[in-house]
Amino acid sequence: MNFANAPHTITGAPWDGVNYFCTTRRGGASAGPWSSFNLGLHTGDDRDHVMANRAALRAMLPAEPVWLDQVHGAEVCDADIARGAAGVPRADAAVTCAPGRVLAIMTADCLPVVLAGMDGRALGMAHAGWRGLAAGVLENTLEALRRRAAPGTAWRAWIGPAISQPHFEVGEDVFSAFVDQDAEAAQCFTPRGRPGKWLADLPALACRRLQRAGVARVELSGECSYAQADKYYSYRRASPTGRMATLAWLR
Repeated sequence: MNFANAPHTITGAPWDGVNYFCTTRRGGASAGPWSSFNLGLHTGDDRDHVMANRAALRAMLPAEPVWLDQVHGAEVCDADIARGAAGVPRADAAVTCAPGRVLAIMTADCLPVVLAGMDGRALGMAHAGWRGLAAGVLENTLEALRRRAAPGTAWRAWIGPAISQPHFEVGEDVFSAFVDQDAEAAQCFTPRGRPGKWLADLPALACRRLQRAGVARVELSGECSYAQADKYYSYRRASPTGRMATLAWLR
């Protein structure tokens, strides 16, 4: 399937050895605030509707996705081990070197990040809200990949739909979480016009951290989950709401 042309999905530039895409909220069975392609079982939506949506998603994939219990942390799951274990792994990132093993991240404003070698032999995915991003979830994912990849592997990343800077107001805690680690990260924040408030550019913060960690190519989707209510779920815009999924696998 050409995922660039698949209905109700978005992807980036072609990637040797890697298939990847992000779903939108369109084309599913859910109703009300979850309308219509909600993939999150934890959102209050009718379970039958979510499972119908997941079944439709599964038809687009080579295998059942490795779903995670995401907790806004920095833990990385080895999906090649966890796939045979009972239960849902509690982590915010996963890695694999197995062709056809589908990694999945759910979001509704946070960053979905696909990270893989340019040779298409090692793949990682991360869920990066501001807490996980500041805690090092992207660096941890890259380190887990480097342990499994050939020496000298060059890395590439794609950052999918997420909340954009004009809609992401934060306080001193978020500003300090990044700037205390990296003073130049302040350039990713714009003062809001009142004390202790900024507009944070979450994709730019992720891009900066990836580049500092040695990722050679970082691509941004440029899509804002908050601003496009007809296309994406946004937890900050409306709650309850559904979840998109970003999925990737090695060919």
